[in-house]
Amino acid sequence: MTQQLGRREFLGEALLATASGWTLFAGQGLRADEVLSAGGLHIAPFKFDVTPPLGHSCCGGWIKPIEVVDDPLEAVGVVLLGAGKPIVLCAVDWTGLLNEAHVEWRTALAQAAGTTPDRVAVHCVHQHNAPFACIEAEKLVLAEGDLPHIVDLDFFKRCLDTARQTIAAALPKARPVTHIGWGQGKIEGVASNRRIHRDDNGKIIAMRGSASADEKLRALPEGLIDPFVKTIAFFDHDKKIASLHFYAVHPMSYYADGRATSDFAGLARKRRQQDEPDCLHVYFTGCAGNVAAGKYNDGSKAMRPILTQRVYDGLVASEAKLEKAAVKSLSFKTANVLPPVRATYNAAAIQKQISTKGQPIASRNRPSYQLAWMKRVEKQIPIVLSSLQINDVKTLHLPGECFIEYQLRAQQMASSSFVATAAYGDGGPWYIPTKEEYPAGGYEVSVAFCEPDVDDILTAGMKSLLT
Repeated sequence: MTQQLGRREFLGEALLATASGWTLFAGQGLRADEVLSAGGLHIAPFKFDVTPPLGHSCCGGWIKPIEVVDDPLEAVGVVLLGAGKPIVLCAVDWTGLLNEAHVEWRTALAQAAGTTPDRVAVHCVHQHNAPFACIEAEKLVLAEGDLPHIVDLDFFKRCLDTARQTIAAALPKARPVTHIGWGQGKIEGVASNRRIHRDDNGKIIAMRGSASADEKLRALPEGLIDPFVKTIAFFDHDKKIASLHFYAVHPMSYYADGRATSDFAGLARKRRQQDEPDCLHVYFTGCAGNVAAGKYNDGSKAMRPILTQRVYDGLVASEAKLEKAAVKSLSFKTANVLPPVRATYNAAAIQKQISTKGQPIASRNRPSYQLAWMKRVEKQIPIVLSSLQINDVKTLHLPGECFIEYQLRAQQMASSSFVATAAYGDGGPWYIPTKEEYPAGGYEVSVAFCEPDVDDILTAGMKSLLT
C-alpha cells in the first residue's frame, strides 16, 4: 500500500512539474468535458520488452520451447491522463493472459499509472511462439512434477516490474492531446474464416487454420471476416503522437519451431514504427476466434514477409486519409460479466486427466486451463469489458477468442460511431463462439470453456457499453 501511494504522489508531483505547465485534473471534482475544454487531456506512450528467456514454454508448453529469438516480443501501450482517473490501453506480444495473470497485469499497470484496474485494458496479440500465461494453470502442472511450465513465474514478475518502471518513466513525458483521428484500410489476402468446410447440415467437417497445405480448403470461399484494419490516432494539433490499430486475424504464418517472433502482425507494426519513430504504433487483434490466414497461407516460410507486407499496406492505408476532430468529450465505460462453465466439465475428471502420466503433454497441460477457469468462476471473479469513447470514436475491449460475429455486431450496435474492437483480453474462457455455432461443433466449440449462454451475456455487456 505504501508503494502504491508513493507512485500516486510521484505522479502528481511529476505532472505538476512538467515543462508544459499543465495540471492533472483527476480527482479535483471536474467533469471530463470540463477537463477537456481546459486542455487537460494528455497521453503517455510506453513500450517495453517481454521476450521470454531461452527454454521458456510456448503456447502453454505443448509446442517447442524458445530456442532462438528472431525478433523481440513487446508490450506497447498508452496512458491517457487528465479526464478522470488515468486510462491504460496495452497490447502484449504473448499468446494469452488468463484469469489471475490478466488481473495481475492490469493491477500492476494501474498501480504505476495511479489508477484502478478496471480502467486498464490489456490485450494479447496472440502469437503462438510466445507465453500463454495462467498462474493457476502453472500451479496445477507444477504440482505434477513432470510437466513443462505454463509460465516461468519469476520471468512473469520481472515483466510486471518492468511495466511499472516503464510507465513511471513515461508519465512525466506525457504529451497534450488536442485532436482525435480515425480511419480504416482494407487488407486483401490475409484474413479468412476458419469454419468454412461444412456438411449439408452445417456441421464442421474440417478447419482451415492459420496455415493450410490443403489446396481444396484454400480454394473455398473467404467466408465471414472484417476486411478492414481500423486506426484511432491521437494528435497534439498536427503532430501525431500515437496510433492504435485493430485488425481481426490469427497472427501466425507458421509456428511451433522454437523461434520467438511477433510474426506478421507484429512485424508489420514494427515496420510502421520505423516509418514514424516519433509516433507510437500499437496493434490489437480483434475478434479472430474463427478467422485466420489459412486461405492465403500455405505455411511456407516465404509467406511470412508476404503477409507482413499486406498488413503493413493496410496500416498505411488506414492512416492515409484520417478523419480528424478536436477532442470534445471522453468517457471510459466498464461492464462486468461472468459466463457459466460448460455443464459437461467435471473437476475431478479434469484433474485426473492432468495427472495421468504417459499422455501427450497437450493432453495434460491444456486441461489445466479448464480447471483454472472452473476455479475462477467458483470464486466469482468477473471479466471486465470496457470501452473508451472520444467524441463518436469508440473502442471495445473483449475477452478471449471471440468469433468475428461479435466484432461485426458491435459495429451494428453503434452504427453512427466509429467502433474499433480488441479481443484477446482476459483469456480465461478460451474460445467464445456465438450460440448458433455450438451445434456445428468443430475445434473452436470443442475447446470453448463456457456454455452457449456466453453469447447473450457478452452481447448484453457490449450493448451496455456501446448504446
